[in-house]
Amino acid sequence: MTLPPGISSKTFSLAVREFERIVGREWVFSSEEDLSLYRDAYSPLWNERTEPIPPVAVAPAEVEQVRAVVKAANSFRIPLWTISTGKNLGYGGSAPAAPGTGVLDLKRMNRILEVDDKNHYALVEPGVSYFDLYHYIQENKLKVWIDPPDPGWGSPVGNTLDRGLGRTRMRDHVASMCGMEVVLANGDLIRTGMGALPNSKTWQQFKYGYGPYVDGIFTQSNYGVVTKLGFWLYPEPEAYLVGRVRVPKRDDVTALVEMMSYLANSEVAQGPLYLSSPLYAPGPPDPVLAAIRSKPGGATLADLDTYAQQKGGFWSTDLPIYGAREVVAAKWEVAQRKLLEIPGAIVEKVRSYEFPLSAAELANIENPVEIGVPSLTIFTATWAATIGKGHLFIAPVIPMNGPAVIESMDVIRGSMEEIGFRDYAIVPAATLHERCFIILVIFATFKEPERNQKVREALRRMAQVTAEHGWGEYRAHTAFMSDIADSYSFNNHALRRLHETIKDALDPNGILSPGKAGIRPKNVRPAVPKI
Repeated sequence: MTLPPGISSKTFSLAVREFERIVGREWVFSSEEDLSLYRDAYSPLWNERTEPIPPVAVAPAEVEQVRAVVKAANSFRIPLWTISTGKNLGYGGSAPAAPGTGVLDLKRMNRILEVDDKNHYALVEPGVSYFDLYHYIQENKLKVWIDPPDPGWGSPVGNTLDRGLGRTRMRDHVASMCGMEVVLANGDLIRTGMGALPNSKTWQQFKYGYGPYVDGIFTQSNYGVVTKLGFWLYPEPEAYLVGRVRVPKRDDVTALVEMMSYLANSEVAQGPLYLSSPLYAPGPPDPVLAAIRSKPGGATLADLDTYAQQKGGFWSTDLPIYGAREVVAAKWEVAQRKLLEIPGAIVEKVRSYEFPLSAAELANIENPVEIGVPSLTIFTATWAATIGKGHLFIAPVIPMNGPAVIESMDVIRGSMEEIGFRDYAIVPAATLHERCFIILVIFATFKEPERNQKVREALRRMAQVTAEHGWGEYRAHTAFMSDIADSYSFNNHALRRLHETIKDALDPNGILSPGKAGIRPKNVRPAVPKI
């Protein structure tokens, strides 16, 4: 067991006893068997000396216990990594970023405090999962959609605070949040926005309250422990339609992306738009495509266009449209008219529904996440599981234009070819955030340290290359948070220096989630930032 930096066994034992006094002995976990459950199941450091297995986990049941645990942690200088449900596989799961860090597990705080289907919002605690919230809405016959990510077993609070994303119009979860309750490192309790007004009637309806808007500093940070979070929901629509457009040639991507941008930004299409291509499909490489690319002198553009046309087109994207029936029909007419301006484009309707769905209709939908229904279907199609024991992600943000798509695909594939790395796949580009593309690169992880070492080298190489091209990552696995933070280096890492200034003011002893987003406490912080 690795103890926190500078903490003796005696001090650690005293801290554990104090945690037991606060939450009850049965809710403090320190045995090897219990703590193994807090390992990252997909860890790229599995069974290595630096794998961050926590020395203790504490599970409070309500906010006053959280306050007391945090105060005790401050007194004993025991760092605690906060998790909601710990289900963010691919980004670190329930494991901390640094060895010697305990876990503050909020799974017992699982109350759904309010769901309003007239003003369309919810207020929940961290231990509530997307499944919990969905079932609550169905049981109470409320007419609202939630926005689950893939998969839906995680926490709306945890996913939002890590700037996670979903599949509907409300997919930018940080943009949808409205009002939070936070325990600070000294045990103080605050409510943001209108929640700071005693007896407020609009906490989940008006984000900003009065004075500086601070909610954002508690996302992707280690400045506090969020114990309640409000967020906006989407009113259940009458109808839903998905159209598909395919274009035949690689260079059609410029016109297609311009049209995707127009349809998304004018809200004709709603939800994320995924740009797909048979040349960048996840999974084992197609031998025919491999042979084309291995020709002497490389594949020509004509070769690639011919191959793609045999597969139905070089690029395609699905456009989700939903709302009132008449609005959906009108938007679909607009989408078809605009998309058919692209020479050679093929446009078709691929599926449609009317709500509410019957149980039988819902059961026939392969992956209902796009209509606000949480699912675990994504695990049946996880490419990495076919070759490894798990996966992790890197997700560079690129401009939403055709040349950037082609350049990024070539750069990513080329950088991996240079080092001979093959255990990865690319999801080409998607408007997971509005007005930009995110490329999702998936790396397989293993249980063998020597293979994981190559995975880490490849991911760091890709992070370096994408940063050199001006494509920063929006989110990071715990093992690579410092690497990604290092790439945001404008003016000698001025942003990181600001982050550290806030950290030192709010958490001078550095006991909350050390290393989150690359923000380290003073006692383990490099004296001179890397440039």
